[in-house]
Amino acid sequence: MLNSERLLNSFFDMVKIDSPSFKEAAMARFLVDFAEQQGWEVRVDKAGEKSGGDTGNVIVRIPGTGVGEPIAFSSHMDCVPPCLGIEPVVKDGIVTSAGETVLGGDDKAGIAAILEAALHVTEEKLQHPDLYLLFTIAEESGMHGAKNLDPADLEVKSIVVTDSGGPIGTVTVKAPAKAAINIICHGKPAHAGMEPEKGVSAIQLAADAISRMNLLRVDEETTANLGSISGGTVTNIVAETCSFTAEARSLDDAKLRWQLDHMHSCCEEAAAKIGGSIDFKYDISYPALDVPEEDPLLQQARQCCEALDLPFAAVPCGGGSDANILYGKGYHVINISNGMDKVHTVKEQIAVQDIYDTARMIAEFMQSPQ
Repeated sequence: MLNSERLLNSFFDMVKIDSPSFKEAAMARFLVDFAEQQGWEVRVDKAGEKSGGDTGNVIVRIPGTGVGEPIAFSSHMDCVPPCLGIEPVVKDGIVTSAGETVLGGDDKAGIAAILEAALHVTEEKLQHPDLYLLFTIAEESGMHGAKNLDPADLEVKSIVVTDSGGPIGTVTVKAPAKAAINIICHGKPAHAGMEPEKGVSAIQLAADAISRMNLLRVDEETTANLGSISGGTVTNIVAETCSFTAEARSLDDAKLRWQLDHMHSCCEEAAAKIGGSIDFKYDISYPALDVPEEDPLLQQARQCCEALDLPFAAVPCGGGSDANILYGKGYHVINISNGMDKVHTVKEQIAVQDIYDTARMIAEFMQSPQ
């Protein structure tokens, strides 16, 4: 049996540690100290130096005692704001924050489950392959820890990420690629009352371009959204510039490319009609996650659920995570639920039983094949 009291206490200890993105040093120290106390190998990589953070990813190695390919288990250390001064409370088996903050179960519930599973496997002297624990920085602000991970520091083929919600046994096998888009419309200034016909309104240009775009739910696999818009100065000057930000996501890389081309074409058509010009720039924030049904890691997850009498479900997801980045680096990756709910809000919560069942599932995953 796993130690449920130790698991909950560990979770509480960690959520009380302030760890906004790029400021996870205290959390990293906690994890390094924890690993050293167990006699596990631990190091901090250079992801923080590369991304401007105060610490890097924490990577733990637990040497194998049995057969099997090395495998890694991963969660992120950072939390979304408001995440300073978190005080966790339990009522009727549900953990919430006591104040006006998030709880931090995203993703410290995952870290707690991984640590307890590793303790259980080693204390019970269960046979296991080489185990790696990867705790990343700055996932919430753009997966910077995963993006700056050197594959030479994590020599495994398979990684189990636990950073999603839903019933325990839910496995995310599809997650969209995302493009961040920045558009600047250039018009021509003129006096709006005396000679407006000599001007080209950048705001009008932006409005025309936006009106042509297929946005929000594009199809069953693709979305696009405008995030912000700004431009102009005063009402008696035809606006010279107007800029807006947007994003596009799709489970299908080809569809994402089509959506980007579509939005760019809308801008060009608007410029041809209104005048002026448009700068259209985008950056692929992360690639799509697409785990095939026959993937060995996914099949192992199914077997773990069957062994523990947990309901298995392979599902798509509309958001990205470290799993997308790690998958794009060539690892076999799945993202399993740890039961976190209402994340990124001050109403975030998680069931104590879900944290425990996540640890059970990970402990099952860690053991050598029989």
